[in-house]
Amino acid sequence: MTPYTPPSAAKYIPVIDLTKSFSASIEDRKSVAWEVHKACRDIGFFYVSNHGVSQELMDSQLQIAREFFALPIAEKLQIDARKSRCMRGYEAMSSQTLDDGSQPDLKEGFMAGRDCDGDHPYVRQAVPYYYDMNQWPQGLPTVQAATERYIGEMTGLGRHILRVLALSLELPEDYFAPGLAEPMVTTRLLHYPPQARVGSGNQIGAGAHTDWGIITMLLQDDVGGLEVQNADGDWIRAPHIPGTFVINLGDMVPLLTNGLYHSNSHRVLNLAPDRHRYSVPTFFDPDYFYKMLPVRYGQEASEDSTAVSVGEHIAEMYRRSYGMDEAAA
Repeated sequence: MTPYTPPSAAKYIPVIDLTKSFSASIEDRKSVAWEVHKACRDIGFFYVSNHGVSQELMDSQLQIAREFFALPIAEKLQIDARKSRCMRGYEAMSSQTLDDGSQPDLKEGFMAGRDCDGDHPYVRQAVPYYYDMNQWPQGLPTVQAATERYIGEMTGLGRHILRVLALSLELPEDYFAPGLAEPMVTTRLLHYPPQARVGSGNQIGAGAHTDWGIITMLLQDDVGGLEVQNADGDWIRAPHIPGTFVINLGDMVPLLTNGLYHSNSHRVLNLAPDRHRYSVPTFFDPDYFYKMLPVRYGQEASEDSTAVSVGEHIAEMYRRSYGMDEAAA
């Protein structure tokens, strides 16, 4: 358990303008990659602006989250995520514990990904925890159309950010391309009710944790509550900045970069007395079978038969976080 201590005043989470990352000039693209490099070595978090995703789409996805969580609990439970082998669907309040030893997180969620029916080769191979069909609320059909559109846009942004990430390591921009034909893309709608104080057993909206994969692209509303642990171990706020996504590195990145880049702890506590917080994180990772081969700055990885695949790592984290075992897959 990580006992809750109040965050300090915000210090520095950089805002990186992605405009030049879309330039035809390699020098322009490298200038953005250098800003990403510095952020990844320091705190592992940064905002991105001018990313190509429309404000209309961002606003509408947050509205979809509000509408979904306003549904009656009985209707939400019709698509209970526990019916899915990869936790797609509705996640009831306090069903996940991100900080070992603390009480379950004070949030509810809805998870969706790229639909994969029984003819998909990875479904036929019984790949656990990811490739599956979504569950959608029958009483609110707008959730499916909006979320599928959002996932499509975020898949494009995720591919772009991984090109920038590769360039930030002085690797070819298409270094991760072999793992991006069938990327693992999962979007969650999250709802955090107001919380006057830290609950008993260190219960907060989302306990201190690091993310599991490569990158997370977070869309958050203006309520606030996201807190990030910096390199000094201090907690700082990551407030809402209009028109931006918060990008953070997951646990695979320190493995891929021999510890050069950081995956830092973060948490959520919604202390707004009369407002509910909504956010939409999208987790973007390479193909399930993509091997996490360590690279050094400017040097491509060598083959390693003992390297763990992206999917193996994610599956293990599902087991830990949701108390799932292989029999549940």
